[in-house]
Amino acid sequence: MPKDQLQGIKDEYDVIVIGSGLAGLTAANLLGKQGHSVLLLEHHYQLGGMATWFRRKRGHIFDISLHGFPYGMIKSCRRYWNREVSDRIHQLKGVRFDNPQFSFETTYDRDDFTRILQEKFDQPKERIEQFFDRARSFNFYDDDGMTTGEFLEQCFPGRNDVHRLLMEPIAYANGSTLDDPAITFGIVFSNFMSKGVFIFQGGTDLMIKLMKEECQRNGVDIRIYCDVEKVLVDSDKVVGVICNGRRIGARAVVSNANLKGTVQNLVGEEHFTREYLDRLDKVRLSSSSCQVYMGLKPGETFDYLGDLFFTSTLDHFDSVALCAKDVTSRTFSCYYPDTRPGLDRYAIVSSTNANWADWAYLSKEEYETEKQKLIDDTILSLEKYLPDIRPKLDWIEAATPGTFTRYTKTVSGATFGTKFEGLDVSKSMPDQIPGMYHAGSVGIIMSGWLGTINYGVITSNEVDIYLSRNQTV
Repeated sequence: MPKDQLQGIKDEYDVIVIGSGLAGLTAANLLGKQGHSVLLLEHHYQLGGMATWFRRKRGHIFDISLHGFPYGMIKSCRRYWNREVSDRIHQLKGVRFDNPQFSFETTYDRDDFTRILQEKFDQPKERIEQFFDRARSFNFYDDDGMTTGEFLEQCFPGRNDVHRLLMEPIAYANGSTLDDPAITFGIVFSNFMSKGVFIFQGGTDLMIKLMKEECQRNGVDIRIYCDVEKVLVDSDKVVGVICNGRRIGARAVVSNANLKGTVQNLVGEEHFTREYLDRLDKVRLSSSSCQVYMGLKPGETFDYLGDLFFTSTLDHFDSVALCAKDVTSRTFSCYYPDTRPGLDRYAIVSSTNANWADWAYLSKEEYETEKQKLIDDTILSLEKYLPDIRPKLDWIEAATPGTFTRYTKTVSGATFGTKFEGLDVSKSMPDQIPGMYHAGSVGIIMSGWLGTINYGVITSNEVDIYLSRNQTV
């Protein structure tokens, strides 16, 4: 690590972006393209936030977070990044389910789900079409208070198995539960149903590399190992930040950090009204995650397992059980050689939703014991489908909610940001402090790769308008 990561920076920028998650990267890129001077500060040594990766000995590369996003990712990357990024987004063909209620493989789109709901769940075509049409009709502005559980029960009464089929993958995509607003399910589910599930071919490392290069072509000054300690506010508006102990001026600041962390740690509650803080206090953090990374020895392979494989031993769907420390449900992301062309390696990443409190208060010894148990139980679960997998494994390690907090500074390991009420609090931040903006995983809908990119777009447009209206004389 060089001694001065801020060497050569300017004293002031039009915009400083804190954090390089996909919302932060996208906002920085678009603001740079619009001609603003932009400084992007990342405390970690890699860009990407939750959309990142890590390397290990003997040639292993592991992507962080569950891979897979809707078709809209192609359109957003083509429009707001470039074709070099969007042309590498390819469809996953094999999404598998195996649990006591059903077991099959699907292309995970509306046509195939319609067939499955008719043939395997004996649902009439008219009911299925009404469900899809209602799910597609949800939007940000029509929250009628209905929960996802109530919506699914109305559409498919008494059919917990159908609810599981429709809900479980979305819970892994954005941390939502049956108690969350129905719009948070309908919008995300409909996005996936348009054309299925997609992945970036070449790995997250290549995607972030291409995005970094595009940012730099648009003039964005990118610095890693740069920890923002404070957002500076003077005369009730943003004037800059303190980073690595140094003051850097800015006319606007975009925080890609956790919403609560932004207000409480970076800006300071003293700069917000009591009414705003009361709304913030009511914002609930979404759930966190655990992952187990398993890399095979060079030359070793495993039989086709699908691309995404949702497994569970629980005899019914239960949102609470999905996050429990006593794991009953796992999703396996399978990485074959064509995931990273030219790298002839196989890997599997197991993902489980988790609760921060189950991991945060363990002693060091308890933590290591529970982490090893997570690994052992995961391999045991995988052996049900790949009986010969254990001797083929060359590298195994795990991440917990504490791991994600350590590397991304998200509050309480909240992998999926906040619940729906966080969206309004995030969007109204500049009404409290002119020039202060937030872009990140909020409101569940704005979680996942596509959601955070699009929120970065929305925020960059608002910053551009603010800067245009407040030109320096």
